[in-house]
Amino acid sequence: MKKLLGIALGILTAIGGFVDIGDLVTNAVVGSRFGMGLTWVVLVGVVGICLFAQMSGRVAAVSGRATFEIIRERLGPRAGLANLAASFLINLMTLTAEIGGVALALQLATSVEPMLWMPVAAFGVWIVIWRAKFSLLENVTGLLGLTLIVFAVAVFLLGPDWSQLIGQALHPTVSQGEHTVTYWYYAVALFGAAMTPYEVFFFSSGAIEEKWTVKSLAQSRVNVLVGFPLGGFLSLAIAACATIVLLPQSIAVTSLSQVVLPVVQAGGKIALAFVIVGILAATFGAALETTLSSGYTLSQYFGWSWGKFRRPAQAARFHVSMIICLLIGLGVLATGVDPVLITEISVVFSAIALPLTYLPILIVANDPEYMGEHVNGRLTNALGMVYLVIILVAAIAAIPLMIITGAGA
Repeated sequence: MKKLLGIALGILTAIGGFVDIGDLVTNAVVGSRFGMGLTWVVLVGVVGICLFAQMSGRVAAVSGRATFEIIRERLGPRAGLANLAASFLINLMTLTAEIGGVALALQLATSVEPMLWMPVAAFGVWIVIWRAKFSLLENVTGLLGLTLIVFAVAVFLLGPDWSQLIGQALHPTVSQGEHTVTYWYYAVALFGAAMTPYEVFFFSSGAIEEKWTVKSLAQSRVNVLVGFPLGGFLSLAIAACATIVLLPQSIAVTSLSQVVLPVVQAGGKIALAFVIVGILAATFGAALETTLSSGYTLSQYFGWSWGKFRRPAQAARFHVSMIICLLIGLGVLATGVDPVLITEISVVFSAIALPLTYLPILIVANDPEYMGEHVNGRLTNALGMVYLVIILVAAIAAIPLMIITGAGA
């Protein structure tokens, strides 16, 4: 049982990171417009986030030190500050989207306007971070998020033409009426949703919270190899549901209710109950991760005391910074901006910021001063360089594609 609970950090990171509001919306949009034609991006993203998280977890376990503390020391304060600024702003944008996602999930359950749920969602995130133990946070939220498997069940209940779905995945084409540039814009967005930087910062900081050592490297690998592929599988299930139900009817995804429509069609009210629980757990888990990540990144860079294992009085700036970030996110949502729109923009900017967060980890993971004999092997470095190129291409292409397509419109 302890070994099973040991992978909970990976499950939480996958459910609350890989399958957050960004992935729910982006995969549903892609499925409703391009079918399974972007399956390859999800697969590339899964391998990439596994590589990224594995290096980050190993750095934390071997060095016993936090990500941003090492980055600042290894690359210098200026490079570290650029990394911090990019990561923090993307994290804050994602946090705002996740709070909105929790409110939208509660709207599905109650039909009460999301604006009324947003303060409740932010307060709930704060109280859980303040009072709940880290182990309880990861176990409960991660395991409840597994109810999103209802998307995979819905695919089977809908009785699709499997040869058509597999054909779309193996032979991707641009759907009739769509432009090639738009296809590539959503490829970048989907890649950004899969490799959101906060997932890795939360994962590595969680390793410090749980006091991982060199002996924990096997657990780290299990977390990565179970959690993120699971998130990728659920992402493909979401896209498949949209492909089967929404694409033939030309239904554009602009709300969370449209994301769950195929599940309701497949399994009725029981399936709806499961999917609401799953979305609520995933978005709430992601809100916890992004809130903690905001405190982690600031505290680690500036050398503040941090961690849920420390009481608020012992890590005051860590806890205050998280409260401020929650209030900023709530203030942005109070303007009436659409959380779905924030989500769509945040995943694209995640792709833009990736080089600033990925490259330092790749450098430190190859530094024997920090890693000793646990530096990257040849295969990891080969994959690392391939993904560095992919990440740079995605980051360079993101803004031009966003401008040309009008953010995928």
